[in-house]
Amino acid sequence: MNGGTGHIDALDDRTNSYVIDGALDALAYIVHKICCEVSCKCSGGGDAHATTMGILNMLSSYSWDAKVVLTLAAFAVNFGEFWLIVQLCTSNSLAKSVALLKQLPDILEHSQTLKRHFDALNKLINAMIDVTKCIVEFTELPSEFISIDVPPLSTAMAHIPTATYWIIWSVVACAAQITGLVGMRHEFITSTSEAWELSSLAHKVSSIHEHLQGLLHLCYQRIDEEKLMEAFEDFRRTIETPQMDNLKILLKIFRKEETYYLLNPDKTKVLNDVLRRKHVLLLISDLDISQEEIRVLEALYKGERVSCELNYEILWLPIVDRSTWNDGYEQKFLSLQSIMPWYTVNHPFAIEPAVIKYIMEVWGFVKKPIAVTLDPKGKVLCPNALNMMWIWGNSAFPFSSEKEESFWKAEAWTLELLVDRLEPNLPTWVSQQKVVCFYGGVQMEWIESFTTATKGVAKALDIGLEMVYVGKNNAKERVKKITGLIKEKQLSHAWEDDNVWFFWNRLESMLYSKTQHGKTVENDAIKQEVMTMLAYDGRENGWAVFFSGSDEMVRANGDKVISSMESFDEWEKLAKQMGFIPALRKQLEGITDDHHCTRLILPENSGGIPERVQCAECGRPMEMYFMYRCCVE
Repeated sequence: MNGGTGHIDALDDRTNSYVIDGALDALAYIVHKICCEVSCKCSGGGDAHATTMGILNMLSSYSWDAKVVLTLAAFAVNFGEFWLIVQLCTSNSLAKSVALLKQLPDILEHSQTLKRHFDALNKLINAMIDVTKCIVEFTELPSEFISIDVPPLSTAMAHIPTATYWIIWSVVACAAQITGLVGMRHEFITSTSEAWELSSLAHKVSSIHEHLQGLLHLCYQRIDEEKLMEAFEDFRRTIETPQMDNLKILLKIFRKEETYYLLNPDKTKVLNDVLRRKHVLLLISDLDISQEEIRVLEALYKGERVSCELNYEILWLPIVDRSTWNDGYEQKFLSLQSIMPWYTVNHPFAIEPAVIKYIMEVWGFVKKPIAVTLDPKGKVLCPNALNMMWIWGNSAFPFSSEKEESFWKAEAWTLELLVDRLEPNLPTWVSQQKVVCFYGGVQMEWIESFTTATKGVAKALDIGLEMVYVGKNNAKERVKKITGLIKEKQLSHAWEDDNVWFFWNRLESMLYSKTQHGKTVENDAIKQEVMTMLAYDGRENGWAVFFSGSDEMVRANGDKVISSMESFDEWEKLAKQMGFIPALRKQLEGITDDHHCTRLILPENSGGIPERVQCAECGRPMEMYFMYRCCVE
């Protein structure tokens, strides 16, 4: 049996050899015919156009790319030896001897005089080769990603016949030039017209190459787009199809040519199957993710997560612009990677571009970090779990949209929801039935006036009062300076950087979370209060909110509240009868502010921007503008 197989294999090899030899013979024959056509016409001083058309007719059964390749092959057979001799005769003794035998001493003697001719030949031949490579490249484009009937490929194919004509014309011109050099006369040596004609032709062929190269670039763009869409749809199908576990999705996040490994929390390389069948939070950000964000998330990941035995892991996927990547970004990435106590990708470029497209178009990542939750089977539980993590911490595990909605059903606008655990003294103050005031802004003069006047009111009413400065969103340096002055002058309590950031970030998270669940200011009291607080922060002046107990509350902008405190004698009697907060509310209602200016500044986020926003002061719809900021403190 084996002997029979060996005989058949040997027969196949001989058959293949005969086929290959036959194909080579056929190619050699047509190349020889072209050589003869070029040599005869050049030696007889034939017309270049007629010769070019004769070669095209001879090659009529061949494709356009084959026409140019065969013509260049014939040119190389005819004049390759001459060209090598000219190139090497000054440095290689064998080449010099061959030149003498072929009676080419005059070329050597006049090599400097003929430099213009050789340079022009060189330039034209290189241009011919460039165009030929370009034509061949068009024929090798993958048909499954680009159609020959659709631009830009159809445009290129329409230009290729003309390009082929000029390449063959150029071969004829070069052959005539070399023939003239071999049998040259003194008048040929001193003439510059031939070199000028070749240079002019080289310029034309180079222009053709530049045009075709531009179309080729567009073709590759189209191919890349089609490949990207195919990979995008493949990832979409995978992530929307029930899986046995999450590993297939995790593998598809990375480029196929990349090694599928991550850096674990100890910064050693591990394969990403370590995340198999685990709850995974895909932390998605750019390289501008804040230190505060990392520290607060670290507290959840390393603290409560461990103590509550919550089985979830975090994987950082940094989204970067590859076109602007440089050493500075590389160092920034490595610096961020080094301080993250969870899993990270080995490099941002390891992420599949189609997945980045999905992240931006489907999960809505723009600038503000998001965390997409995958359950152990790879099902997406929530397109952004950071909102609920900032609001409720690990108690929202497994961070599903359903869990988020159930939490909101049980919530009301209370002191605990506003402040969470940011103020450690809050339980004591509430149990002591103190009035608690949280205020913000960056006008030091207003802060001094407000805190002094409010303390005076509390003293006149003989009520317990605690005041806490919560700063201003995205004004880190100014807030730090004011916090120092407040503590120095003992005006009130004041939070540190992380708490200030977390307070405002939680409010934004509440807004986006409510928006994700379809809530509006008309049908949701919490969203209305949140937007009011954020609108207060958009003002130049300060603001204040007072709580008594958990849910008795009154709030106002800086102008109104300081006006009320400074005119306390007008409502002192009412305050002693009704209580501080009810009396202050009534007093605030009597203050009109017809010329207020309220701004609500929201970062772009996957939660969506509400289309309609009511003014916190007058209730009228606010106008929407676009603002672009690059320098945020």
